Amino acid sequence: MKKRIAIIYNEPTISTENGKEFISQTSFNNNLDFNSVSNLSAKLIDMSEVGVLEEKEDIQRVLEKYNYEAVIFNVSENIKELIQFIENEKIDLIFNLVEGLGEESIHEMHIAGIYDLLGKNYTGSAARTLGICLDKARTKEILSHHKILTPNFTTLYYGENFTKAQINLKYPLFVKFREQDASLGIDNNSLVTTFKELKDKVLDLWSQHQGSIIIEEYIDGRELNIAVIGNEKPIAMPISEISFDTLPKNYPKIVSYNSKWMKGTVEYDHTVGICPADLPKNLTTEMQKIAVEAFKILGLRDYSRVDFRLDENNIPYVLEVNPNPDITDDAGFARSAKAAGYSYEEIVAKIIEMALNRSK
Repeated sequence: MKKRIAIIYNEPTISTENGKEFISQTSFNNNLDFNSVSNLSAKLIDMSEVGVLEEKEDIQRVLEKYNYEAVIFNVSENIKELIQFIENEKIDLIFNLVEGLGEESIHEMHIAGIYDLLGKNYTGSAARTLGICLDKARTKEILSHHKILTPNFTTLYYGENFTKAQINLKYPLFVKFREQDASLGIDNNSLVTTFKELKDKVLDLWSQHQGSIIIEEYIDGRELNIAVIGNEKPIAMPISEISFDTLPKNYPKIVSYNSKWMKGTVEYDHTVGICPADLPKNLTTEMQKIAVEAFKILGLRDYSRVDFRLDENNIPYVLEVNPNPDITDDAGFARSAKAAGYSYEEIVAKIIEMALNRSK
């Protein structure tokens, strides 16, 4: 009998005159085919939102290839419908693609908590780990406790007054939300060299979202990330590099929202993923060991991505640890997996197999 797997994901949003709205709330809804990412892309959909549709479609294709029965559920914001779906559908596993609800990334962990309360097995990390890793400051504190290097930092709570003397860090500094993902709020002004620039950026972020902010010392060097897969014996795959070599000199060498998601921008077109990265063998081994250690310390499951900066002395610093990273066929995780010798289908099937084994 076929295993029945539910792919649960978020409804994407679209840019309108009233700001971001769910597609079902807009006049575009009747003209859009939810099964066609190309149609959505043509309607000014933010690429960060389109990505989950591509991911859903890629995974559905793999499920069909491996003779699983796939059912699809779009969370939107109706939690009661989600609960009814889970209770009424006979499913063996949830492939969890939910990264939050509305503008709140924190709900990623809450959705996973619902799965747990309903006794349903799901792919990726558990609710507690999702919450810990979303909190960049808490993640850095845990890593530092275990002697894993991460840039020096401080945090600010929403609306907090702060003075120049309170920021006991070495400029330049990097400014971002403490509990948001997908590079939300990160732009060319996120790298600051003076207190005035810092204050301007903090106020800009608070005008977007009433959340805490993390300020950390900027590591001027190479941007690298490592995909990790497994549970009892997780393994690190070949290291990927985000190359800034063709980025114009007046642009900061950072991974901004534009560089990740806004196709056609200078940042997007000139931040190129390279895998495997050209690194000395001993350094590659050291960084892969750190990535696996971070994976274990934070209690991740199945698959993750660990982001690094490598300074001018080849000292690696962990920036963030990302549970349940994007696994679309052309994303960084899949690129690393392919460099390790896996096909895209094999890596998705492996994630499913690991999650199914938890229910045995």
